[in-house]
Amino acid sequence: MLILAAVTPFLNFVAFLLLLLVSLSTPITKSIYLFQLTAKASSSLFNASADGSARFGVWGYCLSAIDVSVLGFNHDSSAQCSKAKLGYDFDSNVQKTLRIDGLSDAISRTTTAALVLHPIACVLAFLALVTSFVIRKRDGDVSRLIHLLRLGTGLFAALLTTIVFLIDVIFVAIVRHKVNDASDGALNFNWGNAVWMALGATIALWAALVGAGVATFHYGRRTMTKNPNTY
Repeated sequence: MLILAAVTPFLNFVAFLLLLLVSLSTPITKSIYLFQLTAKASSSLFNASADGSARFGVWGYCLSAIDVSVLGFNHDSSAQCSKAKLGYDFDSNVQKTLRIDGLSDAISRTTTAALVLHPIACVLAFLALVTSFVIRKRDGDVSRLIHLLRLGTGLFAALLTTIVFLIDVIFVAIVRHKVNDASDGALNFNWGNAVWMALGATIALWAALVGAGVATFHYGRRTMTKNPNTY
């Protein structure tokens, strides 16, 4: 368990990095997203086919280039991303790219506005990381205040990140259900890597919290041994 306490700063760093990447997801970082929708249509006439996809992140979406093939000749339209903002929905651009109507009610700006908790959790993870590195020595011992501060910031970061992960799972699951109903199975739905990155951050923070607790307990026992009248 003392080994876990020793790697607490590393675990906090991993959690902070994962939350930072998720907070900078689509449309800022196109390779990180919460979910993806893909549409594909084909016709035996002239051997024609077309497909397009849309990725959705914390701050908006990115539409992939639509690849159209007719008689073996391909044509790619330009890709586009929405402006990064708090709260978004399935607008006309998304429905046009996916060639599906009736998606406007799948998500709302109010629902996606809750995703702002991602950067807040990232800030708390950063504070937990900072406190895990801050060491004040007094007669060779780490002060009790720093240990309590590390526990407090770690607990808040772990709780909020857990809530963020649950919001991601519930949000994506609801969207998937609504999209399947609206498209009648015409769209392929894929979970994004951002959801699993949030899960990884959650696990790392709880492990770091356990490590911080072990370090605090070990410090308390050592203090009592050296100064029995302290408590």
